[in-house]
Amino acid sequence: MAQAPDALKHIGLNWFALVMGLAGLSLAWGRATPLMGEVAGAGAMLLAAAAVLIFVVLMVVSWQRWQRYPEALAADLKHPVRHAFVATIPVSMILLATCGVSLFGTSVWLAVLWWAGSLTQFGATLWVLTRWLNAGKMEGLNWATLTPALLIPVVGNVLAPLAGSSLDAGPWAAAQFGVGLLLWPVVLALIFARIAAQGLWAERLLPITFICVAPPSVVGSAVLQMGGPIVLAWMCWGAALFFLLWSLQLVRRMLAQPFSMSFWALGFPLAALASLTLRLAVQHPAMEAPAIIFLAFATLVTLAMTTATWKGWRGGSLLQPEPVAVMAVASNDFPAGPRS
Repeated sequence: MAQAPDALKHIGLNWFALVMGLAGLSLAWGRATPLMGEVAGAGAMLLAAAAVLIFVVLMVVSWQRWQRYPEALAADLKHPVRHAFVATIPVSMILLATCGVSLFGTSVWLAVLWWAGSLTQFGATLWVLTRWLNAGKMEGLNWATLTPALLIPVVGNVLAPLAGSSLDAGPWAAAQFGVGLLLWPVVLALIFARIAAQGLWAERLLPITFICVAPPSVVGSAVLQMGGPIVLAWMCWGAALFFLLWSLQLVRRMLAQPFSMSFWALGFPLAALASLTLRLAVQHPAMEAPAIIFLAFATLVTLAMTTATWKGWRGGSLLQPEPVAVMAVASNDFPAGPRS
């Protein structure tokens, strides 16, 4: 491997997006079982196993990084964009617990994992938004902070009912869902205000635009999980479809950039939309074809990103600091520091 001695320093919080993407795709394939049979169930099992393995590896690596390079973690937590990725760890935990419930049913260990993820996610959301109270300071709320990455703490809260209702945590899951449902339009409005006032984020961050697809997709699935009105799920599906088509306008510019971990921002949102569409297809057979198309698209994108990630890991391109000179020309979103 062509890796620098300090490569560990550059494995940041955003690497947990791999777990989110694989776990989300596992849930989508699980939802495809009524249409595709046991093949879909086997695919869900394989993807969930890969997500668990990568989660464990990343937790160990993150611990080692914290021990050896505490300043790198401190820089991530102070960064206007990267700080929001702290929520990817509890989101991953909630998703893994949800995969476990979907594949094996309820158990004490899955309940422990879910509660750990849920409470940590609630704390992460509180911590991220507490930064807003420092508005006017260097680390406070500013234009560079307002990117779709801020939606990650929101998504984690609306995920809670997907497994919480099965784990005898329905009331808390609904309460946490309410927090996410409240914050989603608030953060979205701030993002649009940033676009209107300052334009889009840096070119190398364009893939995170797809994060906008995730909240309506997950809200729709959670509404169905809680027995809510199907019309609300359809409204969420329409919003998710709109944000997908909106984000797709940037694909050509995205692909002009070298592959980075920010591309994994596509993984979970695409899987979440496929999962919601598959849920709706159970009651509306006309949605079966779109559901299969979305699932195939999410799977192909995830496969392509997995291959690119393996090549980037082997070649060391994902384990290096960003080219500061290029960033300075492209955007002021990033101060000099480790790779985002």
